[in-house]
Amino acid sequence: MNIDNITVDKNTKDHVVYQRTLKSAISCDGVGLHSGESVRLSLKPALPGAGIIFKRTDVNEEQSIIPARWDCVVDTRMCTVIANEHGVRVGTVEHLMAALAGCGLDNVVVEVSGPEVPVMDGSSGPFVFLIECAGVVDQDQPRRVIRVLKTILVEEGGAQASLSPDHGFSLDVQVHFEGTAVSQQALHVGMKNGSFCKELARARTFGFLNEVEALQAAGLGKGGSLDNAIIVDGLEIINKDGLRFDDEFVRHKMLDAVGDLFLAGGAIMGKFSGKRSGHALNNALLHALFADDNAWCYDELRGDAVNVAIDGGIFAESMDAVSAA
Repeated sequence: MNIDNITVDKNTKDHVVYQRTLKSAISCDGVGLHSGESVRLSLKPALPGAGIIFKRTDVNEEQSIIPARWDCVVDTRMCTVIANEHGVRVGTVEHLMAALAGCGLDNVVVEVSGPEVPVMDGSSGPFVFLIECAGVVDQDQPRRVIRVLKTILVEEGGAQASLSPDHGFSLDVQVHFEGTAVSQQALHVGMKNGSFCKELARARTFGFLNEVEALQAAGLGKGGSLDNAIIVDGLEIINKDGLRFDDEFVRHKMLDAVGDLFLAGGAIMGKFSGKRSGHALNNALLHALFADDNAWCYDELRGDAVNVAIDGGIFAESMDAVSAA
């Protein structure tokens, strides 16, 4: 049993999983994968119940806030883009959202100095590193999760994605790119005991050499390079150092799903299954889930349920101990 994120509620004398935020602020600089623009990213602690909030530091203060929610998604071409009612956008949020979800963070302010989260090395690994460096603290309110009560399925063009009831959060993902080095890959991962950081965080985004010109003509992929993406040319991998995992492609698709699903507004307790799914279908799945009031409910992780809490294997200090220090 992972005890890192288990504390005792003095009122109920019951094990309960509390909300978590960062112990301190931390920043980094990078380049947007699609915009090619230099950008500064800062992760800051947030109050209990705040959720994940993006803030553009290069626009008017009154128009700068963008909640990280499924109903704020405005574009899913090659990445997930969120926007507020003023039309202010932040793109490529999925890798950072996956890191926040995989490390069990509930409340964070994400400040970004441009229209896109920096791509870093194309994975969630650098964001996990930032979180580990900043530290994590428990807060004084129980974590609210979204429990799936019945199966929800969405399909389009031979691709499908579903959520079904499960004790914790797990993923089954399949990818198929015939005639390429990707080929067919499938993977199952249960999200607990640091599995995201061990199994998925370092898996990089990928693309195909014959699509690069078309992407750039569409105004995308301007910041892409062999330093932040796996490039596939038919049956060959262009990157001289090869792959980090034999099945890195399906691991990254799973990473994307973790990030896209965290736009639900909290951790999901259910099983995600994806077959050739991507950002658009992942978001359509959340729309379908929340359109059916009988398909989900809010819940808290107490008692034996603490065993399925997602914590990234990162120990959280108590807020009282941090305040005393």
